[in-house]
Amino acid sequence: MRSGHRLGRRFGWLWGAYGTSALGTWLAFGAFPLIAIQVLHAGPAEVAALSSVGAAVGAAVAVPLGPWVEFRRKRPVLIAMDLVRFAALLTVPAAYALGVLTFPQLLLVSAVVAAADITFRAASGAYVKTLLPAEDLLVANARFESTAWTTTIIGPPLGGAAIGLLGPVVTVVADAVSHLLSALGIRAMGGHEPGPEHREADRMRAGDLLDGWRCILADEVLRPLFFNTALFNGLVMATQPLLAVLMLGRLGFAPWQYGLAFAAPSIGGLLGAQLARPLVTRFGQRRVLVAAGAARALWPVGLAFVGPGTGGLLLVTGVELGLIFCCGVFNPVYATCRLQLTAPGRVARTLSAWAVTAKASTALLTAAWGVLGALLGPRTAIALAGVLLLATPLLLPRRAADRSVGGVLVEE
Repeated sequence: MRSGHRLGRRFGWLWGAYGTSALGTWLAFGAFPLIAIQVLHAGPAEVAALSSVGAAVGAAVAVPLGPWVEFRRKRPVLIAMDLVRFAALLTVPAAYALGVLTFPQLLLVSAVVAAADITFRAASGAYVKTLLPAEDLLVANARFESTAWTTTIIGPPLGGAAIGLLGPVVTVVADAVSHLLSALGIRAMGGHEPGPEHREADRMRAGDLLDGWRCILADEVLRPLFFNTALFNGLVMATQPLLAVLMLGRLGFAPWQYGLAFAAPSIGGLLGAQLARPLVTRFGQRRVLVAAGAARALWPVGLAFVGPGTGGLLLVTGVELGLIFCCGVFNPVYATCRLQLTAPGRVARTLSAWAVTAKASTALLTAAWGVLGALLGPRTAIALAGVLLLATPLLLPRRAADRSVGGVLVEE
């Protein structure tokens, strides 16, 4: 590893751009549902559709974009996706100011932003792999993870204060501007990016749409990781609306208490991300991946036992702290492993397929658990998700042969 872990000026610009857009996203956390409720007087079904249908449509739109990105320089794609998000988000405050904002517009903007998010992440992963040597990937991913949790800590409280003072639309403006600043930062990176591989007519073929999934399913390490992360993330996200109903409704917690129970534990994610590299150095990539992946599955079932009052608040905070700490360790290690095991000419397709599946599975499980919550009650549905999560470590990679990927020896 380089002395002081200096990853260079160009990575610094990319990291700064990521932090800026992440902060904007968390400032606007929950803004669309709030606008739908307060401005458009939407009901529960419409609010649920805004969260699930928008993400699902965005994922479907992003399917052909992964192969398309693969055969283009990644930095212009990153700038373009930032500008798409900037323009799409800016239509919301513009329509609001003119008095013509509608629910279908919110749904369309949600889908466009979701598709641009997936495409940006796919292009970003492919670009980082060309920008940095393999031995620096874990440091880079840990920095991204630390930044993600830092913005999670400070973004929602600041956004909530801004909404209280100026209304929900102001945070959408902040989110839009953050993507514009991100695009300018990536533009300022400079430097030469190697051209993508070329092929006959440089056209996308029908088979390319599924190529990302083929790469994942053919690899004995990526395949279990793929199913593990899709199921784990989907189940965790599916319980969040039910927990909100339980805490804010039946148990009588104030909104600030609910927000505190999820914002404060994000410190655990920041700490976990800082420990990821030292743990890998001492114990190896596979051991840390399996241990952290198994440990994170132990916590969510505790949310089914939340009660009223200070005890219940401390229980939720403690469970979330443990869960987020384990995720903070797991996420950069798994992201690094995924980049190492993916051939250079297939990174964008693979990451796009991964993100599309994550979005779709989360939308599907969120809808399914909404139905279960209505039939069985939110506490029972949360408990069921927690029990299923206890089985997700069975999907983690256990053993595989050592092999070299793109010149990098991957420990198994």
